[in-house]
Amino acid sequence: GIENPAFETSCSSSGQPCRAVPAGAVKRSSVAVEPAPFPGEGPCGWGPCTPGVLQLCNNSKGYLAVYSLLAIFQGIVVNGLINISISTIEKRYELNSSLTGLISASYDIAFCMLSLFVSYFGERGHKPRWLAFSAFMLGLGSLVFSLPHFSSGRYQYGNKPEDTCQTSGTTFVNATCSASTETSLHKYLYVFILGQLLLGVGGTPLYTLGTAFIDDSVPKHKSSLYIGIGYSMSLLGPAIGYVLGGQLLKVYIDIQMPKRQDTTYTKVDQDDPRWLGAWWIGFVACFFAVWFLIIPFSCFPRHLPGTAKIQAEKISETHDDGSQILVQANNIGKSFRDFPVALLILLRNPVLMSLIIASSSEALVATGFATFLPKFIENQFGKPSSVSATLGGLVLIPAAALGQVISGLLVSKCKLSCRSIIKFMISTCTVALILNTVFLFAKCVNEPFAGVSETYNGTGSLHNLTAPCNANCSCLRSLYYPVCGSDEVQYFNPCYAGCASYRLNNMEKTYYNCSCVGTKPKRENGSESLLYQAVPGKCQTRCKVLPLFLAFFFFAVIFTFMATTPTTVAILRCVPDKQRSFALGVQLVFLRLLGSIPGPILFGVAIDSSCILWDINECGTKGACWVYDNERMAYLLMGISAACKTITIIFVIMAVYFYKPPQLAKALARKTPEKRSVIH
Repeated sequence: GIENPAFETSCSSSGQPCRAVPAGAVKRSSVAVEPAPFPGEGPCGWGPCTPGVLQLCNNSKGYLAVYSLLAIFQGIVVNGLINISISTIEKRYELNSSLTGLISASYDIAFCMLSLFVSYFGERGHKPRWLAFSAFMLGLGSLVFSLPHFSSGRYQYGNKPEDTCQTSGTTFVNATCSASTETSLHKYLYVFILGQLLLGVGGTPLYTLGTAFIDDSVPKHKSSLYIGIGYSMSLLGPAIGYVLGGQLLKVYIDIQMPKRQDTTYTKVDQDDPRWLGAWWIGFVACFFAVWFLIIPFSCFPRHLPGTAKIQAEKISETHDDGSQILVQANNIGKSFRDFPVALLILLRNPVLMSLIIASSSEALVATGFATFLPKFIENQFGKPSSVSATLGGLVLIPAAALGQVISGLLVSKCKLSCRSIIKFMISTCTVALILNTVFLFAKCVNEPFAGVSETYNGTGSLHNLTAPCNANCSCLRSLYYPVCGSDEVQYFNPCYAGCASYRLNNMEKTYYNCSCVGTKPKRENGSESLLYQAVPGKCQTRCKVLPLFLAFFFFAVIFTFMATTPTTVAILRCVPDKQRSFALGVQLVFLRLLGSIPGPILFGVAIDSSCILWDINECGTKGACWVYDNERMAYLLMGISAACKTITIIFVIMAVYFYKPPQLAKALARKTPEKRSVIH
């Protein structure tokens, strides 16, 4: 006898007893009535051309497959190839880490400028065609990013920078500053920024309209699983990019080594600091691959078949602040005039804003490590750039993808409510914060470096490469070619080691009579060798904690990214249905402004502040950093990471506190006008 607005009565005209029918069900008479299809639900094809084979892909799984391919290639370029090429680009175009951090942030700048408008207008538009536009811009951005290699000429790594000590002072040429020593390579910074801006334009529809289209096209309990798969594919891309880029860095930048007639010429290999790999090949390959995806996206209909029925069965979990009724009653979002009101509704949603700030804090750390993790491994553990990039990719990206899939699967199988999803995020973020302490014990001290970390056998001073043992050698400060002495101390180049002679064996040099190398002579073939020798390259690191660091960091990344998919699902559920794409756009704007843009810049500034040996040319212009203070770098990165994760936990807790689930009656009753609009 109690009236429940969640039910409607269904009575026949013949006076039969009434029976209760849930509002979420469709009234049936003698013939079953199904929801009418949305306008735009149709076959897959191009106009009248709708081949039957294409209809096999005209469903959520087919769309997810094509979406995943685009996400993979976007990840390969933006988060894989670009990040792994940072160190090479720094050296080739004479940039420091702060400027390369600006290159990384340029993608997010374009993303921010367009995200709100694309997500607002695309909500009621043809989302698959927006993704075809996304593929076009991603391909164009990849091509532009590779252009500096083709217009900057062949790489010139210099002639005989490893020359030995000559007291005459005539060993090095062009040792004085002149206008000819100035280069314009740093001007290519703007080309890299343009390429990143185009990539940002292409990435905007992918993670706003593309994600919302998935949520529109699948049942509610499957949404988190599909989104998790899509996001994990976007992380599989960087994994491929890291591995592919690492292998390409083993190829010489101009493919073929330059031919030299000089008999004293030594082959430049990967251990030589002058070595630069072919960073550009991957961008050209992705340009062609991404443009191929324009074809399948252009053939999808506006709505996948069955979307109307799926939407009719969903029950709202919108935060109960009146926004759902306001949006429905006034049909907000239909015209551009509604833009300020629609934006204000979202900005006043405390649950949404708490989740956005929490995810932005995590994004700052994620983008910072994605950009500079290979560089951290290279300098902290003494690994070549190609090995560092491969290790970083094999640990960082699979762990992130695994975290996305695990969290999406848990939310889907357990059918967690919006409040339970947010509580789940608190636990994952807390574990990630604890694992972040790996930087405290898995770090390496700097190997001995004469004139940088220690003196020349008690002579000279720190931070001064010149000492009495090499004062008369007329060494050139701008030519960095490290050698390792038999005393297991690294020297800036053979000249600063005081080496007076060398032997050439199979195109490899060994230096002798090095006045700054303080050790007892070694023996070769039973006879005493020449005194005080040194070999090209850095000294072997004695630090053995790299496996421990990689293991802890792997699990830290898993728990960090286990909060990503739940965050997206919670945002989609706590806002009005007609504002889901717009809410993702607002999230991504804050994500970039507070996270992705300052992240690489902040990490770059922190890494630069730990530099103890800069590349300075004859004119005194500062270039890239050669040597970093390892302990200072580790502590700075750990401090930034720990602070951001603490902020994340605080705001996720606030989201749980603010969230008010809608009353059941309201949640079900709101479906009634939608039913009536599709059943005629």
